[in-house]
Amino acid sequence: MTGRGIIVSSWVGDLVFAATAIPAAAGVHAFEGVALATALALFFASLPAWAWAFVVAASRSAQGDDIVIGNMFGSIGGATRDVRVHLFGALAVCIVVAVATITTEPFGIMVPMLPLGFVGLWAARHGSFPPRRETGTRRA
Repeated sequence: MTGRGIIVSSWVGDLVFAATAIPAAAGVHAFEGVALATALALFFASLPAWAWAFVVAASRSAQGDDIVIGNMFGSIGGATRDVRVHLFGALAVCIVVAVATITTEPFGIMVPMLPLGFVGLWAARHGSFPPRRETGTRRA
């Protein structure tokens, strides 16, 4: 599977988030601080993923690919079904955990930014996009 590292990273982030947020939400007081730190760490880890995705997309766009936000995060650049299932599945699981644990771990609502960033990163690195069309004449 192309981009396996990105896909695995998305699921690992979900696993780490769930392993700390769910016990904290269940009332295990020892996990409260850990869940908070984990949620913040995963959110801050999403920032480089987003930046990397946009830098790669801008580079590919400058080279002639027609990359738009909708293609990056919607169709994931024509990704195969199994890639879409894994990336959007990890995002869905993360959202469910965030919503289920929001009363005890409010910072967890920011964690889905990580799997969403991985969606964009996968598309920017491995997606296929049509060539950009010229929209007008260039002036000398």
